[in-house]
Amino acid sequence: MPAYLPAARPTMYFIGVTTTQSSIMKVFPAWAGALGIEAVISGIDFVPDDRPERYREAVSFIKSDPLSLGALVTTHKMNLLKASRDLFDYLDPFAVTLGEVSSISKRGKDLRGHAKDPITVGSALEAIVDADYWRDSGAEMLILGSGGSSLALTLYLHEKAKGGGDVPAHISVTAINPRSLVEMRHIHQAIGFAIPVSYLQTAHVTEADAAVARLPPGSMVINATGLGKDAPGSPLSDAVRFPERGIAWEFNYRGDLVFLAQAKAQAASRQLRAEDGWVYFVHGWTRVIAEVFNIDIPAHGPTFDRLSQIAAVASGR
Repeated sequence: MPAYLPAARPTMYFIGVTTTQSSIMKVFPAWAGALGIEAVISGIDFVPDDRPERYREAVSFIKSDPLSLGALVTTHKMNLLKASRDLFDYLDPFAVTLGEVSSISKRGKDLRGHAKDPITVGSALEAIVDADYWRDSGAEMLILGSGGSSLALTLYLHEKAKGGGDVPAHISVTAINPRSLVEMRHIHQAIGFAIPVSYLQTAHVTEADAAVARLPPGSMVINATGLGKDAPGSPLSDAVRFPERGIAWEFNYRGDLVFLAQAKAQAASRQLRAEDGWVYFVHGWTRVIAEVFNIDIPAHGPTFDRLSQIAAVASGR
């Protein structure tokens, strides 16, 4: 029996870790009705850092199956591309720079890979901070975790800085494994990164706490580690002190979300704003759906607001 059965209906896949728990399983049918899309969604789960042959098998299936139209990829974006790069007929410039794909789509017989995160995470960030927030506050950004989403956010800010846009005064990125920091530094050096940046190995949670403690008031702390969704826990201890009048942004919107709970516990005492990953979720999915089904979905305005509302109702948010 084949590992993947041919799709009986036009199908978009969600490649992740615990896909059945995602709100998209309820949201996609509602969005499909609103957008006039006749298709279903199906999850494909891998453990983090799964075997390369498993990623390659999934991509080969999507490429060869007529009614399998594409996929959104989370968690496995880098590993999937490493395992199956030769199967793609086109990779967008962000996919080449970042070495990852978050969107798999088809145009005729061609399999296309896009890295949408620099666009989607940037749109989500701009929905959280006001215009001129960084310039007015002099605040910094600390990104906990140095994976694909972190790299995508730094790339978005780099492009914005080159255009004279409002960006943090300084960016710090942490990781337990120094190898991922070396890879990020290499990419930043290759593009001439336009913002002062530090790369911090935080082998112990107390070192991550210390990185937060050094931030000036108004700064943003981001949990991009996956802890709280893909694995339990938080990259910080309960003893952490968030920056006064700062922003704590949890990239996830589901899971035990310990980081978000830690931030909310200090919301009053530190005048801290806590944000989850819901807006990021909506932007991430609408950008990939637009690519897979080759339709236009605005990233803001009445149509986007309507889709956001539909998603909130469908998910019970």
